[in-house]
Amino acid sequence: MTIAIVVLMLIGYVLICCEHVTRVNKATVAMFCGVCGWVMFICVGPEYINSLHNVEFLEFLEGSAFSIAAVNEYIYRNLFTKHMVELCSIVMYLLATMSIVTVLSDNDCFRFITDWCRSKRTLQTLWCLAFFSFILSANLDNLTSAVVMLTILNQIVVNTRQRMLLGAVIVIATNCGGCFTVIGDVTSLLIWTRGAVTPTNYSGALVLPAVVATIVPTYLIGRMLPDHLDLKRTGVMFRGDDSSLAAWQRYLMLFLGIGGLWFVPTFYRLTMLPPFLGALCVLGVLWVANEIFNRKAILADQPVTVSSWGSLQYEITQTIMFFVGVSLCVCLLIEVGVMNEVASWCDRYIHNIYIMSLFLGFVSSVMDNVALVMSSVSIYPVYEDVQGLSGYVSSFVQNGQYWHLVALSGCVGGCLLPFGNTAAYALMKSEDISVMWYIRNVTLKVLAGWLLSLGVYFLVDYFLR
Repeated sequence: MTIAIVVLMLIGYVLICCEHVTRVNKATVAMFCGVCGWVMFICVGPEYINSLHNVEFLEFLEGSAFSIAAVNEYIYRNLFTKHMVELCSIVMYLLATMSIVTVLSDNDCFRFITDWCRSKRTLQTLWCLAFFSFILSANLDNLTSAVVMLTILNQIVVNTRQRMLLGAVIVIATNCGGCFTVIGDVTSLLIWTRGAVTPTNYSGALVLPAVVATIVPTYLIGRMLPDHLDLKRTGVMFRGDDSSLAAWQRYLMLFLGIGGLWFVPTFYRLTMLPPFLGALCVLGVLWVANEIFNRKAILADQPVTVSSWGSLQYEITQTIMFFVGVSLCVCLLIEVGVMNEVASWCDRYIHNIYIMSLFLGFVSSVMDNVALVMSSVSIYPVYEDVQGLSGYVSSFVQNGQYWHLVALSGCVGGCLLPFGNTAAYALMKSEDISVMWYIRNVTLKVLAGWLLSLGVYFLVDYFLR
């Protein structure tokens, strides 16, 4: 049955990689494979329990008679539920951040980004888009930031080719910005909640490589753009009635929303409660401010929203469901012992985290980086930081090099091809970009930035250690 489960997972991964060809939503594939895999696991539950969890199962029985019902109950309580608690915590965090972005966008809190980026001078628009994409994705997940910035770009630039190149810059900047904070990407959030890194050490180790991985391709892409951009004409914006928010109110809500998320790691460190509770606290404060500032419109039964962000919510919902499906698959592979076999193979034949990081980056350009990074994180446990560990094994302690390189190579390497990450795939759909166009105009530039960022990381790590 293990072979059948592995084959099912491999077929699912292939279909996920080929979403741009099959046009079958990868969230659907991931959910189907995850559910079917667990059903297959339940069908031969006694076999896996006796071989992998025999001692724990006997303690669970406490002298009771062996039965299929007892096996199924053990799998549900001690295996499935354990993984689902961790999974649901991350899903709740993503839902909270999506709600925060929805409230901010409904109150036009991102208007200042449009004002800063609107310039006929290419350099100003280029670097403003890269800067705001980088900063937003450090606080929100990179897909949310990418969709917000791509929407702003579409409101500014009218020329299709210019919009395609600038959109590629947004994708790169959001992925790089999301990888250097523990709340900026699903994968880094997963690494943090598993105790593999601490927020301060993680950001300190990756901030400089992430900046390099952003600046290099942005500069190279900027050389392909003309000195002046073709901008859309600015019309008179209809602001509704006198209940529209003042500038200071929008900035305050932006500070409460995005600034409040910076408090989440501190909240976790002080209380040891799941990070999603801190995000829900920020959302509650933001909702209170929204009710106060829009009190007149609410009492008059007037709509508060100023823009439509339905596509944003749809894309993020799909990403959350994809994350759930992939998590089900990865957790299943852990329980059937496949991940231990993969770890043993890597220790025996590779035994070098630098080579592993290069391999991970190139594979993540083909396979979705979320699925790949989740699989890579699940291969090894977090070892205790004790004296006497070898250089290779010490990479898997808390704040070890392996966890940093997994995040950096997974996020940046995923930009090598347009279907390696969700943000790039959103750009493909919005601008009708072909894979060959992306390879010709973007891939080598991303590769240069990624390799330089790895070099910067190795140098910084060498001198700090």
